[in-house]
Amino acid sequence: MDKPNVPDVPYIVHEEAMVKLERTIRRLWILCIIMFLAFVISNGIWVYYESQWQYVETTNMNEITQDVQSDGDATIGDININGSESKSDSENK
Repeated sequence: MDKPNVPDVPYIVHEEAMVKLERTIRRLWILCIIMFLAFVISNGIWVYYESQWQYVETTNMNEITQDVQSDGDATIGDININGSESKSDSENK
């Protein structure tokens, strides 16, 4: 199998290309380090910002009952889920 006709590259051209490649790689490593530091710093700022707030948890206890004798109408307090009047509404009238 014959090699295609590719001209030989002088050694100085190869060295110059390698030096450019090394500079490019060094610049990319510096860029990666700067990006990583920016990521860590920005996350630290958000953690500091969010830690200044006090979060208070509240729980609401609602009584949910189900009236089985009236075809399963679920009531929450005085409100019927199915839209019919609750016992307390009919008693108030």
